[in-house]
Amino acid sequence: MSRHFEAPTFKWSFLHPKYWHTWIGVGLMFLISWLPYRVQRFLGRKIGLLIMKFFKSRKKIAERNLELCFPEMTGGERETLLKENFEHMGLALFETCMAWFWPDWRIKKHIKYVGFEQIKEFKTNKKGVLVVAVHSFNLELGARAFGAHTPGYGVYRPNTNPVYDWFQCRGRTVNNQLIDRKDVKQMIKRLKDGALVWYAPDHDYGKRRSAWAPFFAVEKACTVTGTHLLAAASGCEITTFTITRDRNGTGYTLTLDKPMDAFPYDNVNASAAYVNKFVERSIMRAPEQYMWLHRRFKNRPEGESSLYD
Repeated sequence: MSRHFEAPTFKWSFLHPKYWHTWIGVGLMFLISWLPYRVQRFLGRKIGLLIMKFFKSRKKIAERNLELCFPEMTGGERETLLKENFEHMGLALFETCMAWFWPDWRIKKHIKYVGFEQIKEFKTNKKGVLVVAVHSFNLELGARAFGAHTPGYGVYRPNTNPVYDWFQCRGRTVNNQLIDRKDVKQMIKRLKDGALVWYAPDHDYGKRRSAWAPFFAVEKACTVTGTHLLAAASGCEITTFTITRDRNGTGYTLTLDKPMDAFPYDNVNASAAYVNKFVERSIMRAPEQYMWLHRRFKNRPEGESSLYD
């Protein structure tokens, strides 16, 4: 059954005192968005280091993920990467403010677009494009910047807080449209109609509709097979895009890669391994900016012990 996305609307119940903290938080986000860009970058890094100090459980997960994925690194190299990772986590708080409240001209001022000349060809061919993204800390800003150039459809997971969900939806639909993450039929329809649909298959979403595929140094990572399902059902092109923060502090580079030329449309297990290679490439463009705090390997094959004990 199709779950056509319906944007949340304002309700008077949103003004109940139990939501006041959400209103205050979003109000602060709006005010923060007007700070000079360099100030936001400075504050973001400092806040990230505070998060690293006080959120020990998340730090432990990130440490373990780096150990599993990069066993060839020395302890010192992983520690440096971990520190940078939490700095970028702090920056993400400010980048969400940018994504939700900055006007298009200010977004574009800080973005360098690479490979986006391909979009004209996509439109000429009238062929849908599944844009594979990764959960980098700046993905929220990346989706907004992509939409400021070429609008498309993003896969959406509603928030349990209705007030925050209302604001989140407003922020994410400035340029783009949304599809409920469970509405596979709608995704396929949009792809068949020639639209661009963003999809992030890099997290562990559970054993249902998944395959065991290599991911960095982990030979069996629970990998969602949604990419294969969408591609095989729609016959769309598949490409990847990444957003990376420039180290010189001036902005971001948004890269749209060439379409995958050997995607195994007829083999679900092979496609999971194939896509993971492209996910790895996207991550390695700026590994310090990836969301390592997620329990990427929480599910294991039958009989195997947890990697996080």
